[in-house]
Amino acid sequence: MSIEEIVKGWSFSKEIAPSIVHMERIKGRGGKYVAVPNSIDEGLMVALEKRGITKLFSHQGMAFDAVLAGRDVVVVTPTASGKTLCYNLPIVNDKLHDSSVKAIYLFPTKALSQDQMTELQELVEATGGSIGTFTYDGDTPQDARRVIRARGDIVITNPDMLHTGILPHHTKWIKLFQNLKYIVIDELHSYRGVFGSHMTNVLRRVRRICDFYGSRPQFICCSATIANPRELAEKLIERPVELIDQNGAPSSEKLFFLYNPPVVNKELGIRGSHLGAARNISYPFIQGGIQTIVFATSRLNVEVLTKYLKDRVEREKGDRNFVRGYRGGYLPRTRREIERGLKRGEVLGVVATNALELGIDIGRLDVSVIAGYPGTIASTWQQAGRAGRRSGLSLAVLIGRSLPLDQFIMENPDYFFGRSPEHGLINPDNLHILISHIKCAAFELPFKDGESFGRENLREILEYLEEKGVVHHLDDRWHWMQDVYPADGISLRSVSEENFLVIDTTKSAKGKVIAEVDFTGAHTTLHEGAIYICESELYQVDTLDYESRKAYVRRTKADYYTDAVSYTDVSILEGFEEKGECGTSVEHGEVAVSTKVVGFKKIKFYTSENVGYGKVHLPDQQMHTTSYWLTFPRRMLEDMPFNRWEIIDGILGMAYAVHYIASLHLMCDIKDIQRCVGDRGARWFARLSRESRGIYKSSAGMEEVSIDGIDPFEPTLFIYDNYPGGIGFSQQLFDGHREILEGTFKLISGCGCQSGCPSCVGPTGQLGTESKGIALFLLERALETGEDKG
Repeated sequence: MSIEEIVKGWSFSKEIAPSIVHMERIKGRGGKYVAVPNSIDEGLMVALEKRGITKLFSHQGMAFDAVLAGRDVVVVTPTASGKTLCYNLPIVNDKLHDSSVKAIYLFPTKALSQDQMTELQELVEATGGSIGTFTYDGDTPQDARRVIRARGDIVITNPDMLHTGILPHHTKWIKLFQNLKYIVIDELHSYRGVFGSHMTNVLRRVRRICDFYGSRPQFICCSATIANPRELAEKLIERPVELIDQNGAPSSEKLFFLYNPPVVNKELGIRGSHLGAARNISYPFIQGGIQTIVFATSRLNVEVLTKYLKDRVEREKGDRNFVRGYRGGYLPRTRREIERGLKRGEVLGVVATNALELGIDIGRLDVSVIAGYPGTIASTWQQAGRAGRRSGLSLAVLIGRSLPLDQFIMENPDYFFGRSPEHGLINPDNLHILISHIKCAAFELPFKDGESFGRENLREILEYLEEKGVVHHLDDRWHWMQDVYPADGISLRSVSEENFLVIDTTKSAKGKVIAEVDFTGAHTTLHEGAIYICESELYQVDTLDYESRKAYVRRTKADYYTDAVSYTDVSILEGFEEKGECGTSVEHGEVAVSTKVVGFKKIKFYTSENVGYGKVHLPDQQMHTTSYWLTFPRRMLEDMPFNRWEIIDGILGMAYAVHYIASLHLMCDIKDIQRCVGDRGARWFARLSRESRGIYKSSAGMEEVSIDGIDPFEPTLFIYDNYPGGIGFSQQLFDGHREILEGTFKLISGCGCQSGCPSCVGPTGQLGTESKGIALFLLERALETGEDKG
């Protein structure tokens, strides 16, 4: 059956038709073309003709002209619009004319680097020219690294390797840096938040080294659609850029459906499983031989959904390998194998996290099923764009969960289809990040008096580092003084320490490493007793060697998976600003966040029953960041007709809704910020789980305290930046406090449930039955006109 036939059948389905809340038909469009420039090298012209390219898309022509004129550019066009040629064409052409030209290509992932190298090498070989094109990443063997340093003309790498493997060893790359003419930054939109903030500092170090060797590279950036591509590019490279955003590539017709699973419990406002819906919607396409990608919002959901689809495929087709999972943590060889299977059409269905959201070439996919709103409009369009990359009718289906953001999109399709994607926000002068890179820069080259690095006072920071014995000032230079190698201890994507290896101790496996898990993820997925799922195969974690960063697992046939239970405690370190709103206190400042995994639930496959519980004993994870917080003082609460538990229920429900409204206000991913309800004096915090809620003593494990014994009782709602040092969200939340509370009131009061549900204040099974009404009462009091304190 074709896509059209399957979709037509939906209108007759009693299960699917009632849940389709919107269908958008996105018309195909013709291309806009320009002639291939006459200045193109003859061999390159032949190579293009061999690939069937006799003319360029208009944006490719504009990019070529801008690069030829020496301008820094950012190209912003949709998925599969030929952005790669926007940098390959001018750089390869220049290299064929001038043998001394060197370039660095930066991609956010190793997988994307490998993928792009293959395409570039094919182009270079077809020209008949000699251009040394190599990938240089953590998987590159030591002997190959020496060859690349000597012969590399175009070095394809990622920011992490540039940070730890190239810049600290720039004296081994003298030829590259002396002749570096181009730096390509692809997937620019992925450099947001902490990753983007680090990236700006890495590029500051690159420019500093280039200045030392006498080069001034030109930047060519490419991005998927975001609200502020020029602004983001200029913040990253700290130079003016020319924006090219007039897409000339043709596109085929796409059908985009919004699917909202039916309400299965009206009183509690609970909808059917989005994973079950994704399985039912995607399987007919896989069964019909139509290549389909299913995006899930977490690694656990990827594995659960992969298992469900594999089980069904095995029953009906006899081969589980028609469906594969794809996520971070899989070994490189496994990911390459899956990518090849997709290109060749051997894999009919792939279930992925946003690891496949970026532009890895995985062939022609026809259907994209998005199981749960990814958190941003930009990510949703990226995932939908994975279908119909080349030609013919394509299909995208966004499946809503019961969560407020998902339901907002389901109820307001015009917001999604009419709103521009989110802004890419970075804060490269965050002191936590900035000082880390000043250390790296000092290791690479001594700082001179009067030199600048970022917007903060460099001399003050260097004097602080001198007090700590990190640098030493001699004459007019600041020299590195320590034996340690600073870049090695700084992760660009988080503050996580090194990854954990997952080792299969099953007899047949002979101690084989099957996966890697990042430091933070290890606490929730590799604790002893956990079921670790890899490629839908189940493994029981027998031993976690925390110090050596190794988890020993064995295959199991369990009929359940595990879900970790954690708590978070926030304590205020310093307040930056405060204002009063009708008796409440609104502030933002610096906080310490402590997160601890304390146990895990055993969840049965297919039925989602909770069939057991276990305890976890692992160290806390600590983070200093910035936060916005709202405090309800004792004098205000004493006048309310509620007891303390009812007030806590109301604030927990309010926090649930504020979290989602705040992410809408910031136009950021919900995971970029987190919430906590506790005490501004750091004496207690509230913890909520499916089974219960309780009040616990801060920094004392799981010691529960009596709510009536707390004095003063001044509960505080924290919304904090989920990045070390913060990236500026808390200031925006403080400034937009009233707008956020008004949006929260509108969300909760407009929900049709009786006493709370996952679409407003959270599941009623976790909170008291009056939590919705109390949350609204608290919001009304907090929104009454008050005067600022300052």
